[in-house]
Amino acid sequence: MEEVILKLKQHIDARYPLFLMLSHEERRVWRQIGFFAEDEGLELWRWRATVGLEGPKGIIENTRNPVDAVSHFIKHKYPSVLVLWGLEGYFSDPEVIRAVRDLCLEVGAKRQAVIIQSPTLNIPEALEKSIAVLDVPLPSVEEGALLLDVVCSSQGIAISKDLFNRFVYGSLGLTEEEIKRLYSRILQSGQRFSESDLRLQIQEKRKAIHRSNYLEFWDVHSLQLSVGGLDNLKVWLKERALAFTDDARKYGLPEPKGLFLLGVQGCGKSLMAKAVAQMWKLPLLRLDVGALFSVGSAEEGFRQTIRIAESMSPVILWIDELEKGFAQAKQQSADSLGYFLTWMQEKRKMVFVVATANEVRQLPPELLRKGRFDEIFFVDLPDVHERLEILDIHLKHRKRNPDNYALDLVAEETERFSGAELEQVVISAMYKAFAERREFDTEDLLEASREFVPLAVTMDDQLKDLREWARPRARRATADRRRVDFFADWGEQ
Repeated sequence: MEEVILKLKQHIDARYPLFLMLSHEERRVWRQIGFFAEDEGLELWRWRATVGLEGPKGIIENTRNPVDAVSHFIKHKYPSVLVLWGLEGYFSDPEVIRAVRDLCLEVGAKRQAVIIQSPTLNIPEALEKSIAVLDVPLPSVEEGALLLDVVCSSQGIAISKDLFNRFVYGSLGLTEEEIKRLYSRILQSGQRFSESDLRLQIQEKRKAIHRSNYLEFWDVHSLQLSVGGLDNLKVWLKERALAFTDDARKYGLPEPKGLFLLGVQGCGKSLMAKAVAQMWKLPLLRLDVGALFSVGSAEEGFRQTIRIAESMSPVILWIDELEKGFAQAKQQSADSLGYFLTWMQEKRKMVFVVATANEVRQLPPELLRKGRFDEIFFVDLPDVHERLEILDIHLKHRKRNPDNYALDLVAEETERFSGAELEQVVISAMYKAFAERREFDTEDLLEASREFVPLAVTMDDQLKDLREWARPRARRATADRRRVDFFADWGEQ
């Protein structure tokens, strides 16, 4: 918040007349603007349609109409800040727009500024050249700690420093009012910020973030994932596990920007995105980019997503099925794509982007330019070694001993099967055996695989095109074991 107020001061000193402060948090923003106005010796004014224009001496009568309010303020001669709440609801009225433009011509020379506070990015074309947009970040670690300290002090609660920090970091990504309601909910539970309340905090946070319809929060502590194969990708991630630490900065390493996973459906791209969060022990935000482009202003959605992600940093931002959204960007809005790409190139917060896609040819080429992502990996169908590992994992997940099955035979039989399809082979074999009231065996697995037609067969041409595109442009996520296999076979002869 301090950075936004500093920008506001710099712009006012430079005689910028009009600002749009993007935030749902009217009270928090109003409070901070009040501190700023007091420090700068500026009078503080506010307009609301329900009340009218309010100044240092109280409410001005007959100013509920925004045109009347602006007409009154334009006569004011002293350095001031005017905050307009809810003016975006009048942007379709040309008389209101004209009044605001007239105000912009007057305020700069008098060291005055007009701030429109709105939760949405909706700027009339007539005001685009006059307005400066300021994104208000969500509460920081320091603000969250202050809120929790006030609660603990007022309720006489003493908790350990470690637990205090876990509650504070767990509240990041929420508005100030959401944090207050969350802490109130925890108090009502009766545990008074005990270890067990962390789960309640995660549940409430997940609900709050999911209200956007395109964002989802995953708790890293609840992720217990096993990923078969993809050894090259795993090595790359392990090498960067400490990349967000101060030691990495002192060593001279830049912060990793992101990872692009392209490949065949059902081969572990989404699972790997979750595994990154588990491996690096960072919170995970999932962005459904297809839903984002279908719910209104995509640029506004990106701004909200970035605001939440940056407030939670360091964090993993998983953008799922990238092609479903950005393929529409040419038809819908180049501005939203441009905003996202600029952020990817210049972001200063520790937000690691993991983007997944099944199809790349529909994506804008500038999205994959060097510098956007640290690396592009191609996730192909699993080889025989990976199929063996994946089958082993799925059997263990179902509390079966893999040594009781001839998995090498099943792995050989399931060539061109994806990881998701291998899981279905196991499930189909279990259903058949369960219906016959017996334990399933290797023959059931083999029979299930023979009855299954993998997607790679029905989409053979598309898969060939995808491999052809990826060959010179992406690293293989799977280690090349052909040379190892050759010498192993040669040694057996």
